[in-house]
Amino acid sequence: MRVSDHHRLLFVHVQKTGGNTVRAVFNATAPDARNPLGDLPKHAHLGGILKAEPGLADYEVFGFVRNPWSRMVSWWSMIQDAKANAEAGNAGAVERLRTNRFMRLVATSYETFDDFAIRGPGEFPRLRTPQVRYLATPARRADFIGRTEHLATDLPAAFARVGVVIDEIPQANASSARPPYQEFYSDAARQHIADVYAEDITEFGYVF
Repeated sequence: MRVSDHHRLLFVHVQKTGGNTVRAVFNATAPDARNPLGDLPKHAHLGGILKAEPGLADYEVFGFVRNPWSRMVSWWSMIQDAKANAEAGNAGAVERLRTNRFMRLVATSYETFDDFAIRGPGEFPRLRTPQVRYLATPARRADFIGRTEHLATDLPAAFARVGVVIDEIPQANASSARPPYQEFYSDAARQHIADVYAEDITEFGYVF
């Protein structure tokens, strides 16, 4: 999440949707970029942000969503990469797994992606929370919801709404090459994620 009072702009950071890239652009574009007031997590929901700082309800609000099946593979792959790097002696990866409880538990609790996709959402709230719930409250919804799949065009479009031109988009947290996300899924895991994220699938029209 990031705020620019000058541009009257609020970014809500949904996990695994290219948010670190968005933050980098936000920070480079808005010299006054800051976090919302209050002791909020990096991936706070819009409702929590507005409760902590009600004045932001009048700002332009944007965020990004991602195909739920792809998003689950991205989570799994990130943690498997960290686990492999830690086992190879990479000090940064060792420290990341030591300090990040979620990553450490996933790395040690699930032997296969199927296990992660089927059991994980029941065991970790972040893995079962529809993305739309980060970006909407009963009284307020993000003004612009972009797609990670179209980040190169949707991110400039988000900033254009407040009159800011984005010329270049850096890539943060680039993933190593991996097979198409569809290849990770059994039929059971595919259906389970469809059930868990039915709200996002209906809202944004995602298909497997």
